[in-house]
Formats: sequence, C-alpha cells, structure tokens
Amino acid sequence: MSNAYDVIIIGSGPGGYIAAIRAAQLGLKTAIVEREHLAGICSNWGCIPTKALLRSAEIYHYAKHPGDYGLKIEGTVSPDLKAIVARSRGIAQRMNGGVGFLMKKNKVDVIWGEAKLTKPGEIVVGKSSKKPVEPQAPMPKNTLGEGTYTAKHIVIATGARPRALPGIEPDGKLIWTYFEAMKPEEMPKSLLVMGSGAIGIEFASFYRTMGVDVTVVEIMSQVMPVEDTEISALAKKQFDKQGMKILLDAKVAKVEKGANSVTATIETKDGKTQQITADRMISAVGVQANVENIGLETLGIKTDRGFIAIDGYGKTNVPGIYAIGDVAGPPMLAHKAEHEAVICIEKIAGLPNVHPMDKNKIPGCTYCHPQVASVGLTEAKAKELGRDIRVGRFPFVANGKAIALGEDQGMVKTIFDKKTGELLGAHMVGAEVTELIQGFVVAMNLETTEEELMHTIFPHPTISETLKESVLDAYDRALNA
Repeated sequence: MSNAYDVIIIGSGPGGYIAAIRAAQLGLKTAIVEREHLAGICSNWGCIPTKALLRSAEIYHYAKHPGDYGLKIEGTVSPDLKAIVARSRGIAQRMNGGVGFLMKKNKVDVIWGEAKLTKPGEIVVGKSSKKPVEPQAPMPKNTLGEGTYTAKHIVIATGARPRALPGIEPDGKLIWTYFEAMKPEEMPKSLLVMGSGAIGIEFASFYRTMGVDVTVVEIMSQVMPVEDTEISALAKKQFDKQGMKILLDAKVAKVEKGANSVTATIETKDGKTQQITADRMISAVGVQANVENIGLETLGIKTDRGFIAIDGYGKTNVPGIYAIGDVAGPPMLAHKAEHEAVICIEKIAGLPNVHPMDKNKIPGCTYCHPQVASVGLTEAKAKELGRDIRVGRFPFVANGKAIALGEDQGMVKTIFDKKTGELLGAHMVGAEVTELIQGFVVAMNLETTEEELMHTIFPHPTISETLKESVLDAYDRALNA
C-alpha cells in the first residue's frame, strides 16, 4: 500500500473524523492518524459519556420524586455507581467503534501512532506514548502503523486537554479533571468545583443530583459567564434551590491536600478569604490546545495565544497545512469542529461557494438541570455594539406542555434589531432547551425576521411554543402571558 495521500488528518475527534469522511466523499485519498482513541475526547471522555451520566442522574431525580407525578415507588431508590459508570463507558466504546466503522465504510486508512510534521507535505508517525482508552472497540482492519507518510494537504485536528492552574494541578486522586470525574471509584460526600463553565456546571449538576454536597467557585460575577446575564441568574436560582452552593467573584487561591480530602482557600473580590474542605475537587478552568511535539516550530506554523492561527477556511500560514477544531481556537465545541472540518475540506477540494465560519451563529449548550442554550448576541453585547434592540421574554410557567411535564421553571429570551427585525440572539433556560435552540439557529442562518417567525405555526402542545411567544413578546404581542 502506498504511503502517499491527497489528505492526511492528524487526530480523529469530531473535527478530524468528519474531515476524513468529507474528503473521502469528494474522492480524495485520505488517511487519519490517531494516537489514543478514535472519536476523540468528545465521544470518549466528553460530550457523549457525560450526557450518559446526566441521564442517569435525571432518571434518579424522577425516581426520588414519584409523588410529583401521582406515582408510588415501593422501597428505596439508590444509585449503583459502578453500573452508572459502566453504562457511560459502554456508550463511549460504542461511539468509538462507530467511528472505526465509518473509517472502513468510507475507505479512510487509519494510521495508529503519534504524528509529527517534518516538512510541508510529510509526516513521520512514531509509536504512541498514550495508553488507549478503556474500553475501546477493536481497531478497524484498515489500520496502518509507524512510518513516513506524504500528502498534498495535511489537516491538524489534535484537539485540546484540561488546563491546569499553577499550584492546583490535578493529581487524579484528590484533584480531578473531567477524566477522573467521569469514572469515580466511589461517590464523594462533598465536592468542590473550580469553574462554572459548561464542564464545571454539568459535573456539579450530576454530583448534586446524586446527593453530593457541591460547592462551585467562579471567578466571574455570574455562573456560566458566557451566557446572557438574565438567563444565568435564572439558572443560578434553580441551582440554589437544589442545594448547590455557588460562590461568585471568587477564586481558589491555594489548595492543601489531606489524606483523603482537600482544603481550599477561597479569595473573594472584596479581599475576604474562607476555607472549604471537600472530599474531592474538580478543576474545570478551561482547556489548552495540543500544539506541542507535532512539528509546528519545524515548519514555522504560527500560533496565537496558544492556538494555531488560521484563516476562515482552516489555512495556516504554511501552504498545504491546515488546522481545525479546538487546536485552532474557541469556541471549543464539537459541532464547531465538525462544521470547520467540512469548510476546510471543501475548500481544499476546490468546491465553489464555500463560506467561512460565522462564529456568531454557533449555538452553545450546557446540559445541567435546568439546561441552558444560546446563540448569537447577549443583550449586554448587543447594547455594547450600539444596536438598537427589542427584547422578548416568555416564561415556561405560561406554557401548557412545560406545566404538564412538571418542568415549568424556565424562560426563552430573544433579541431583535429594532429597525430591521433581524434576530440577533436567542437565550434559553429550562427543560430540553438544548433541543429547541436549533430552531433559532436555522432562523438566523436563513436571515429570518420577526415577521416570518410570527407567521410560523408551532405545534401545540409543545415547549417549542415558547420560542414564538418570546418573539411576539418582543413586539408587545404575546398571547399567553
């Protein structure tokens, strides 16, 4: 088999494997290099297995409150931690195997090992220093090994890893990253979470639902700092009701480790300090790109604030070298990486009318309880940009389906340009809003105005009716509130 390809992709996460499939669809001879696990962090340690954990927590929550739905459950309902973790890991293995199947189906060669760029158009693949994730599906039969490989186009999709703060580095025992938080050997009685972004708040939500005493420390003035302030405040109110303790405008200044616990010194914005002792701590202060030891310096590939610098089509400053996904900068989202992959490959293939990524139309979802989802400008950002806006709001408490589900705590908020009717942003908190947000993403992509949304018929009874009502409210026409 020849070691020469049209396209080689380094990394098989959401960006990498989608790039490989699209390249193969366009008739390009394609290979993908992976050192650890097919399907990347998302399917093995991120997006998918965390949702499996959160689903278990959701079912446990309902089982503990059967009376809310007119039901009785005889006996004690309790979590089986080993079974919960095993289910999550089994789903990760299924996803891992699915990507292996897709590589075989699309005739993409899989090269197992660590790749390093040696010169434009060439990589050397050496033995992997990473232990494959367990459990892992069998490798596809079209798997190659160490050696030198060439390609006209090389796409870097090496992803990112948890960021560590100096002096508070995760140790895998007392201070966890999402890796350890996803497969605890025993349930801690208390947990300190440093950071309230999507990763931090999702784990805080999971562990709190499972009965753990959870404290979240956030350096910014609101929980989930990237979200609209009003939506964030509503989410926090629900977290507070659940018994989650959230410290805002605060940071973990120091951590002292005990035999089986950690004691953190917390500093607040006003200079006050307090100490919190917990069985375990999760460090969720973001991620950093995997840019080391892949040959960027050898080829003179430019980076910007720790990420590979690219244009709107994934091109780096070196011809024939591209980057996509987390390694190419925020937002660190699987769906951003996938779309970026398609743009990059279609540009490589010379397809007409390939449009660069519009990051303002990338939705964000957080799968805590209640869920949070958003797209576009927040109210504060729209005002900062000098936009003259109209804002609509509609509460779940006025929606029949939400009431019937027992999920009446939530809100949809929409932001429009007052002069043109352009939808500038949409923000939601409540049940299943991560499924609802795509309606507004499609609307923004089609440049839909408020008038067209008002004339759209939404099915009844559904939670999706809150979307239309929020649009109507922006123009003082809400019908059900």
